[in-house]
Amino acid sequence: MATVVEKIVIVGAGCFGVSTAYHLLKRGFADVTILDRSPILPAPDAASNDINRIVRSSYPDIFYTKLAREAIVAWKNRGEWRDTYQESGVLVLGFSQDDSAYADKAYQNDVALGATLTQVADTEAIRSVFPSNVTTATFENNSGYLNKEGGWADAGQGVAIMIDTLISLGCKVLPGKSVRRITRNHDSKTNGVQCEDGTHYEAATVIIATGSWTPSTFPDVTAGHPSGLSTGYVFVFLVEERRQCVAMIQLNAEETELYKDIPVVIDFTTGFYIFPPTNKGIVKMAMHLAGYTHSNGGISRPRTITDDPIRGLAIPKYNVREIRTQLRRVYPELAEKPFSATRLCWYNDSPDGDWIIGRVPGDPSLILATAGSGHAYKASSFEPCLDAYLTSFLQFLPVIGRLVADTVDGTIDPDVAAKFSIERPYVSADDSRLGTAVAELDLDQLCTPEDLQINS
Repeated sequence: MATVVEKIVIVGAGCFGVSTAYHLLKRGFADVTILDRSPILPAPDAASNDINRIVRSSYPDIFYTKLAREAIVAWKNRGEWRDTYQESGVLVLGFSQDDSAYADKAYQNDVALGATLTQVADTEAIRSVFPSNVTTATFENNSGYLNKEGGWADAGQGVAIMIDTLISLGCKVLPGKSVRRITRNHDSKTNGVQCEDGTHYEAATVIIATGSWTPSTFPDVTAGHPSGLSTGYVFVFLVEERRQCVAMIQLNAEETELYKDIPVVIDFTTGFYIFPPTNKGIVKMAMHLAGYTHSNGGISRPRTITDDPIRGLAIPKYNVREIRTQLRRVYPELAEKPFSATRLCWYNDSPDGDWIIGRVPGDPSLILATAGSGHAYKASSFEPCLDAYLTSFLQFLPVIGRLVADTVDGTIDPDVAAKFSIERPYVSADDSRLGTAVAELDLDQLCTPEDLQINS
């Protein structure tokens, strides 16, 4: 357990890192430093720096449902978040009346917690969710529900607001500091980090919050076995960095006005999801699937625009075609427009989809805060709640840091600590991602500008 007078170093200025710093500072920790590899913050290639992320409470695990509902309340505070959050509503498709299905379990949790829901059991009901002048598909043989208490958040803006808040609270936020290694004392306990430029930062506690860069940056802390940590400092295959495929369409002013009131749509039968247009007329969509890895020496590492300015955002041709197919099943007229851009969104996944928050066994000065598994961004609440864990990250952005801060000062609830423990047993898989096989990224199959056209 750390005390408020001790030095804390956080590696990574993404959601986990900035949220953790915020909650530590609010508890009186006065010497908090964030180091990030990127010279620009938020990092241009970070998963948390995106034009939008879904804010939803529809999870089959009621823990996350509670977190998300608390987050939604927090996002509505425009004094803190300005216009970061847009409450468009979230249409969840894939309802099957099977109590074991993802969407069905999520629905039950939403109902149990009093969400404002409307069931849509047939074609007519689903189409009624959309503005009458928007052309949609028939949604044949589909059903679901509309959760009006949800929508989307401008992820990049949310992180930027949080960083500004940290600086105003006295946090030392240092961009362009790529950490080379963790340093340890003669007892093999962590006592700081050393950067690529040779600078050393001492700390009583080091928190690794480097997202999808974690396995490749800290291979001595993250290495491979499905059961969790073994002995020493070897983090045995708890997390794996994977890539999801995103595509975007640019609307003109008239189209933006037409589609501005559509909900976020998530179809758990296909993995396809799509947002309303941003104020710049960009419609983003993606497939929530098992994803890809980009391996070097057996460890997956993100491949981004900073590595390849020309093709760093390209996705495989297969995914371009599949996204267009699924788009046609929701908005057929949009499917007749070219994609304006694609992006590789790199996540750090745990086998069961839960976050990893905890001290490394054998090294109490080293804490891992990682494995966002694609939903770490969804919770944000600046102010503590009566129940310390019924809050939300981006959806869970600042509040996820409350769990890490609880780990730092030793106040974390034992059940919550066990849920996110590095050593927990993995009894179930993350069933939100369709497809079981994670594929290695084939650079020869990445899309070209021609592949983004309508008849590609």
